[in-house]
Amino acid sequence: MNRIEAINDFVIKFANVNGSGSASANELFSKAVMRMGVPVSPRNIFPSNIQGMPTWYEARVCEKGYHGRRGGVDMMVAMNPQTWDTDIAEIEPGGYLFYDSTRPIPESRFRKDVHVIGMPLTEISNAAYTDPRQRQLFKNIIYVGALSVLLDVDADVFEKLFAEQYKGKERLLASNIQALHLGRNFVQEHLEYPLGIRVRRSDMVGDQIFTDGNSAAALGCIYGGATVAAWYPITPSSSVPEAFQKYCDKFRVDPATGQHNYAIVQAEDELASIGMVVGAGWNGARAFTATSGPGVSLMTEFIGLAYFAEIPVTIINVQRGGPSTGMPTRTQQSDLLSCAYASHGDTKHVLLFPQDPHECFEHSAAALDLADRLQTPIFVMTDLDIGMNQRLCKPFNWDGARDYDRGKVMTAEELEAGKDFGRYKDVDGDGIPWRTYPGTHPSKGSFFTRGTTRNPYAQYSERGPDYIYNMERLLRKFRTAADLVPQPVLREATQATPYGVIYFGSTTPAMREALDVLEAEGLHLDALRLRAFPFPDSVSAFIAAHEKVFVVEQNRDAQMRSMLVNELHFDPARLVPVLHYDGTPITARFIANAIRENVHPTAPAASTPARQKETA
Repeated sequence: MNRIEAINDFVIKFANVNGSGSASANELFSKAVMRMGVPVSPRNIFPSNIQGMPTWYEARVCEKGYHGRRGGVDMMVAMNPQTWDTDIAEIEPGGYLFYDSTRPIPESRFRKDVHVIGMPLTEISNAAYTDPRQRQLFKNIIYVGALSVLLDVDADVFEKLFAEQYKGKERLLASNIQALHLGRNFVQEHLEYPLGIRVRRSDMVGDQIFTDGNSAAALGCIYGGATVAAWYPITPSSSVPEAFQKYCDKFRVDPATGQHNYAIVQAEDELASIGMVVGAGWNGARAFTATSGPGVSLMTEFIGLAYFAEIPVTIINVQRGGPSTGMPTRTQQSDLLSCAYASHGDTKHVLLFPQDPHECFEHSAAALDLADRLQTPIFVMTDLDIGMNQRLCKPFNWDGARDYDRGKVMTAEELEAGKDFGRYKDVDGDGIPWRTYPGTHPSKGSFFTRGTTRNPYAQYSERGPDYIYNMERLLRKFRTAADLVPQPVLREATQATPYGVIYFGSTTPAMREALDVLEAEGLHLDALRLRAFPFPDSVSAFIAAHEKVFVVEQNRDAQMRSMLVNELHFDPARLVPVLHYDGTPITARFIANAIRENVHPTAPAASTPARQKETA
């Protein structure tokens, strides 16, 4: 039987039971590979309950630096009998199955085209430990130790990680190192090693940092000047305000007085939280909330108010599976339409699409500037894959001399000098009016803030011309936003091609690999990564320049494609949807297959959407 042979280029997947303590052990494995200088991209696929249900942890080891899911598994660490059959079905032919052989498993449950590595993990753990919880926890470390030998990862790397984690806790340090070597010793004494897949020291990590998108977004809010956060807990966004509080405790406390220069409120519900943020924005504070799709649904009333009253608000939407409560712990890009057009009536909102933690940091800071500049809600559209999974990315940078863009704020001096103030008056042709902070002047510059119609001077009016003036001005402001938001990134093919592809957000890592695979096959595509909505003119130019443009996204209804058609008025037949929505992150293999089959169809279905069939 052939076996997969690869150095620093494989996918390993851990199948565990949620609540078994496996997450920290699996993360330890990924960090050890990274310490060997080899890029690794892990993804935790976990259930929405506390314990007992299946959970998976997939680590992409790739010296080339591909951070997306490839598709397929080279080695499965099968620790959950409940998912045994589906887990081993994922293994590539010639791949490896590692399992706990304490209890015999019938021969019929194995595959003949994979290499089986059995190790009596439970037996080893029970012999070494008496406490039931310790037996479970250290069994995880034992299999990590076994993998370190099988995959040729240096033991000292793990020992250094343990030393850092348990500094000052020598008893815990010693017991973890003991468990690690129990696994290593068994493999060295009883099994053949190393396997065909292995890790070799490299220097491809460089200066990249290893962090998650939610922490990065929270830090971006800090550097972007946010001082107010209001939120209601919801998976997968809760760690954004939690991280924000941690950073505020470090950066927003006056060292001389101990005064907290920030306010964080866990509200009674989502509507209350967005109401607090709207109030803070009206008062001149930089404020944000973090939520997910169901939270956006509940916030819609206040989002509409902020849009029409023109109040700065930043909303970080860490998307998950819907509709309703959907799949709380799975990832999707399924809130595009609900956020872009949130509220009743004619509304259009600015959306930012970060691709990784680095852009979560940058876009969250930028969103606060844009909210002030445009006087409107700004959505940062991240998702669970980016938000809750750790990823290698560029270090964060911040120009200390950078000034916050507060937009058009009229000062007391300008008001005193007699400058004309019309709160909803377009004086510059960009649709953005001037505003004042409450209390700017004792008698001038005040206005009523309301969600009902008014004239340019904020006086209540139901006159049709006043309403039309205001609505058309809001549309002009939205068009202005197209030049202010992060611009698309173009990747041109190495030769002229009639094919293009549009993608955004968390599809980016898999898209990069898929483009390389297709190009190696001779199938060339120009690629455009969207970074924001509204779409600048460059998006229209890109679509017009190609006969067929694939739109890759992670939802059922091709929401980004719908927005492109709706906003740019292209023939829908020109835009071919590539759709993935089973809740797991999209794979390079799926993207490449979908595009390949459309360009070179084996059946007459050229415009039929490609839909994901894979499972966790």
